[in-house]
Amino acid sequence: MSSSVVEIVAEQRGCGDDGNGGEAVDNGELDHLLLRTSSEPTAPTISLSRESFLRAATLLKDQVIEATWKGGVTDPGMVLDPTVYTGLLGTAFTCLKSYEVTRNHQDLLICADIIDTCANIPRATTRHVTFLCGRGGVYALGAVVANYSGHQSKRDFFLGLFLEVAEERELPAGPEEGGFGMSYDLLYGRAGFLWAALFLNRYLGEGTVPHHLLSPIVAAILSGGRVGAADHEACPLLYRFHGTRFWGAANGLAGILHVLLHFPLSEEDVKDVQGTLRYMMKNRFSNSGNYPCSEGNPRDKLVQWAHGATCMAITLAKASQVFPKERDFREAAVEAGEVVWKSGLVNKVGLADGVSGNAYAFLSLYRLTGDAVYEERAKTFASYLCCDTREETERDYSLFRGLAGPVCLWFDLASPEDSKFPGYEI
Repeated sequence: MSSSVVEIVAEQRGCGDDGNGGEAVDNGELDHLLLRTSSEPTAPTISLSRESFLRAATLLKDQVIEATWKGGVTDPGMVLDPTVYTGLLGTAFTCLKSYEVTRNHQDLLICADIIDTCANIPRATTRHVTFLCGRGGVYALGAVVANYSGHQSKRDFFLGLFLEVAEERELPAGPEEGGFGMSYDLLYGRAGFLWAALFLNRYLGEGTVPHHLLSPIVAAILSGGRVGAADHEACPLLYRFHGTRFWGAANGLAGILHVLLHFPLSEEDVKDVQGTLRYMMKNRFSNSGNYPCSEGNPRDKLVQWAHGATCMAITLAKASQVFPKERDFREAAVEAGEVVWKSGLVNKVGLADGVSGNAYAFLSLYRLTGDAVYEERAKTFASYLCCDTREETERDYSLFRGLAGPVCLWFDLASPEDSKFPGYEI
């Protein structure tokens, strides 16, 4: 982490180069630092102030911009990757997050310039249609940023491109129509396109992407899941990605179900979505409470957004909001959050597989329960990101794999009740 960010923390709590920031901290040490119980909330001893998180976020955001955009793109691979997930568009998303918090107009200008560049990169105009890894992200972000900027013609241009994608025949094609050419997952498939549509409808108004275009895609995803589970008696919906039935957010059930929970569902659909979630809850690892990476996988190793309890805490929290009478979803969400907490700090910093992504599980639970312990836990994880004084051996500035992830987390901690996991929560 940059020395300038570390200096902010040094001001706050006097941590220097010989502090604990560069080492993994287990749950016991974190519990000692937090010094609280769920019934008696107190301030965590290492939690930074709102102002400190904002300052750290702004400083690191500027470094991300310098490395990926202003400085001539120090990572040559990033300019060839226009995606939100690991590429240049992730910097644009980070600038948008900064603008929403600080109202710094320069962030909006940079964001618009990056989007224009990504729109002209050939890879952005072909292949995937999702928000995180495809055209959906370019067009959705382009329309939203143009709307913020008051550029109506550009807004309509990007929105028109998005609606053209929404009408592509492959998206609503169910199994009975040979619709196995496009995957169903969040990163590369139909769920990822639906998320982009939800993003547009949130920012530009409900119905911006009309229901009659989206409902057939929802139906195709449900139909594909039923066909995928035809040989499985216990689980109503299953999907394969490159032959594997993943459970996580990026390519598996947690991500697909999370998106489906945002749409009107029939009684049969609700039964299958709930049944799939309960199948996953029932088949957690009995010792740890963690969730497998994929169907039948015995390895209990990963606790992150891409795989494991982190994404399940967020998805189950959403399920609890959609089905408030089903108390087991709320209980399972809380239990998944405990798994994330007890597993301690992971080595990486990003959203996909690092501390930033895991901290968002606590923010999701905070919004669900209102319990201050989850806000404190998120701040504890985020504070350690600020205090990590190790020399960086890899300069990854991307949103989901690198340093842009902590930036978004720190900005969200300025207003935890409004926080949203980038590219996952609406």
